[in-house]
Amino acid sequence: MSKLKIAVINGPNINLTGEREPGIYGANTLENINKRVAAHADELGFECTFFQSNHEGSIIDYLHSVRHDYAGVIINAGAYTHSSYAIKDAIIAIHIPCIEVHMSNIFSREDFRHRSLISDVCVGSILGFGGNSYILALDALKMTI
Repeated sequence: MSKLKIAVINGPNINLTGEREPGIYGANTLENINKRVAAHADELGFECTFFQSNHEGSIIDYLHSVRHDYAGVIINAGAYTHSSYAIKDAIIAIHIPCIEVHMSNIFSREDFRHRSLISDVCVGSILGFGGNSYILALDALKMTI
């Protein structure tokens, strides 16, 4: 039996996780987080693909590309969470469940981060648990799909 495909999408600056502001994002690299996510996905019967871009249009293109063959999306849109109506529109357009993820608690940070443009078009949001936010999102997708 083939596994359901899940896309894990990370936005700007998340490629620097482990180096950038470790007091906020932790010391674990994105590569290590992805390895843990892939292992947990396998346990749940999912197959994850990972995509990271610092470019809004690339994230939108990737969202479009997964719309037919993927069962769900986990997205950490980074700062685009607070500014990109285009990513919001792409999530609406693909018609598959998306879970918003943030490693930090965006509500305990600067005021501009308190508003998410994508949370209302996602199935749910998980934030504040560092790299474990992605693991929790996989569990949530398992309940959703």
